[in-house]
Amino acid sequence: MIDELTQSPIQAVVNKPMPSGKRASRKNHSKYVQALSLIVFFLLWQFFSAMNAYFIWFNPQFFPSPMIVLHTTWGYLLDGMLIQAIGASVTRVLAGFALGSLFGVLLGIVMSQSRLSNDLISPVLNMLGPIPVFAFLPIFMIWFGISELSKVMLIAYATFLPVSTYTMDGIKNVNPTWIRSAMTLGATRYQIFTRVILRAALPNVFVGMRISLALAFGALIVAEMMGSSEGLGFIIVNARNWFKLDDMFMSCMLIGLLYTLFNYMLLFLESVLFRWRKDGIQSAVER
Repeated sequence: MIDELTQSPIQAVVNKPMPSGKRASRKNHSKYVQALSLIVFFLLWQFFSAMNAYFIWFNPQFFPSPMIVLHTTWGYLLDGMLIQAIGASVTRVLAGFALGSLFGVLLGIVMSQSRLSNDLISPVLNMLGPIPVFAFLPIFMIWFGISELSKVMLIAYATFLPVSTYTMDGIKNVNPTWIRSAMTLGATRYQIFTRVILRAALPNVFVGMRISLALAFGALIVAEMMGSSEGLGFIIVNARNWFKLDDMFMSCMLIGLLYTLFNYMLLFLESVLFRWRKDGIQSAVER
């Protein structure tokens, strides 16, 4: 009974799902459009690179084509360096992202449940929030040394702030009707928090996690460029020293692909956990 309280209010009144065929058609159309956008992007990149190589608007080595980048990627793959670099970067970003998300959710819960905690912590977060996370890299390197710990902690810090903010906002904006209904049904305070408030706030938490994921990758690359001997960020800084633009483009494309992969994993997990949550006015219009 309590689980039903986390359903969308509109869905509880009008339980009329979209026909499965129409829903599947809409999803397939969206996938085709997304795939087409990537194809067009790479075709335009190849076209302008070929035009630059023909008309020599600037040094062609500074704007390699996708085929050249693909050839460079294949060379790194054969050498075994690419797998090692991707493995190092993925391990760091996952560790920092998981740590930052965990502490962000915990702090968001504490701040939403205690006015005193909110009054004490909010001014500090508001002061630290505008400071670019990259400004803390030298401090973290001094505190934790030029080691994996400094990189993981920097990524965790970049993840921490948005997750805590969205967690607190999600808990504070839970529909009070759901809470009163749970109290009427005899739910305990613990049950109300875990099975109503926290569950209803989880969509906001996932929004904060997806925003933090991009910040985590940014912090990862800067950390690897400043103090690392392996990873995708290290490939970029090493390529800069030798003007290997194809290596830079390869690393940048791989960073984008990895971020896209992890972002889609979060979106898939969100769609599985929150089947009751529809995509707003778009679903209403299509019905």
